[in-house]
Amino acid sequence: MTAAPNSSSFDVIVVGAGIVGLAHAYTAARRGLRVCVIERDAACIGASIRNFGFITVTGQAPGDSWRRAMHSRDVWQEIAPQADIDIVHRHLWLAAYRPEAHAVLEAFMRTPMGEACQLIDAAEAQAKAPALHLAEARSVLFSPHELRVESRTAIGRLATWLARAHGVSFRFGEAVLEVQTPRVRTSRGELHAERVVVCTNSELHGLFADRIAAHDLTLCRLQMLRVQPEAGFRLPGAVMMDLSLVRYEGYSTLPEAAALRERLQQEEATSLAHGIHLIVVQSADGSLVVGDSHHYAAAPEPFALEEVDRLILRHLRSTLDLESAQIVERWNGVYPSSKTTPCVIDAPDDATRVVLVTSGTGASTGFGIAHDVFAGW
Repeated sequence: MTAAPNSSSFDVIVVGAGIVGLAHAYTAARRGLRVCVIERDAACIGASIRNFGFITVTGQAPGDSWRRAMHSRDVWQEIAPQADIDIVHRHLWLAAYRPEAHAVLEAFMRTPMGEACQLIDAAEAQAKAPALHLAEARSVLFSPHELRVESRTAIGRLATWLARAHGVSFRFGEAVLEVQTPRVRTSRGELHAERVVVCTNSELHGLFADRIAAHDLTLCRLQMLRVQPEAGFRLPGAVMMDLSLVRYEGYSTLPEAAALRERLQQEEATSLAHGIHLIVVQSADGSLVVGDSHHYAAAPEPFALEEVDRLILRHLRSTLDLESAQIVERWNGVYPSSKTTPCVIDAPDDATRVVLVTSGTGASTGFGIAHDVFAGW
């Protein structure tokens, strides 16, 4: 059912047009509900367009996060061609350079999440993925699950498609000042909806600030780079390495990760202190999106550290067989973070939900979270 163009009454209002908000709008619209998305900025400019566009399944925390990532991957795969969103590349290649890292991958392969993955010796992986620098590697984990979209264009195209194909109304450049479902007061007037979903990402002191404060969240700032390699350089998929194994809970919670963490603390203490772990993905123009770091504060400083960029580039050059790597863009991203949960789903009342992804995995798990929210509502 489509809302009238100038309607002020809806079945569902979603606050926030980032990927988590759009995932809820999509899920509600698929259920035949009249949906309106309200976004304070003139376009989505937050964390949803500042990430890798990498829908990560392998390495997500076991249980709900992994299940939600699998569901989200399936949704992305289904809707991307309908929304004119290119799937730029697929798969994950995670290189293990230390014996302790190889032991973590062996342990991961024994879990249910490793069932469809392959643990390949370095020589075989080098033949299949010549862009990787694997002379010192012990093994490579190959995952078939992952896919990648260009997030800075995909979010806008997803919103356009939701409006065109599902009749979702969008109100950009409009701040939501108060939610008392069914009443939603904005900077432009008053709207009504039977249900409201608040997905305001890093805005922790606005709507429902008291409820959000109870979850003891902070903010995480990360540094990202776009690097131009030599002409013709092609990645076989997304790439990670040892440092990711002590960050992603699908690996880091395994008993074998303790030995790797201890060795990395001796050899890469500065990288660990900056929360650095390497992810590399490739865009259609051949450039590489590279990151990232993690710095936590209630009010993160907006200033990027050159030391962090140098460390990220060092890990990049040790993992990929690059002749050149020219930085062409730098930027920061900010998202809410929790030490205890990958996402917050809070219910101020029966008709309202506050949904915040607190693990930096909105693109990877957002559609799965939205499915769970509406399935239990």
